[in-house]
Amino acid sequence: QVQLVESGGGLVQAGGSLRLSCAASGRTFSSYAMGWFRQAPGKEREFVARISRRGSVTNYADSVKDRFTISRDNAKNTVYLQMNLLKPEDTAVYYCAADLTTYSGSLSVDEYDYWGQGTQVTVSS
Repeated sequence: QVQLVESGGGLVQAGGSLRLSCAASGRTFSSYAMGWFRQAPGKEREFVARISRRGSVTNYADSVKDRFTISRDNAKNTVYLQMNLLKPEDTAVYYCAADLTTYSGSLSVDEYDYWGQGTQVTVSS
């Protein structure tokens, strides 16, 4: 079992920054990959970023590349999503998720085993 708790969401103006955190407990944190996803109202949940078990491999959705950075601190059992140059279209509920199967983490929502409760990010224009 893995428990995930996100924090750090909020309201920010366009061009601003936020840092999301996801604290994990349960299984050894370095034994699974992590991903961030988001879901806007009326839309499907979509991939944002992923990071491998040791943090050596990261990937991003094209829509956030060069603006968002995923990182992890295995000593603190925490994964982060630094979001810069935020846009109104980044408004969504952001979820962290654990992939216990693949080393680098999947791009697919369906491949993740555990999810956090989500944190709201709202970007005003």
